[in-house]
Amino acid sequence: MAKSRQHQEAHGIGQIAEQLEQQAEAAEQIQGGSEADRRVIAASREQDSETEDGFEA
Repeated sequence: MAKSRQHQEAHGIGQIAEQLEQQAEAAEQIQGGSEADRRVIAASREQDSETEDGFEA
C-alpha cells in the first residue's frame, strides 16, 4: 500500500513540475526571457536528466 501511495505522490509531483515548466515557457513567450532565466532552466533540465539516469539503474 505504501509503495502505491509513493508512486501516486511521485506521479503528482511530476505533473506539477511539468505544469510549472509549461507556465514558465508561456510566460517567457509572452514577456520575453532573460539570460539568467535561460541559464536556470538549462541547469534545471540538466539536473532532471541526471536524476532520471540515476533511477534507471
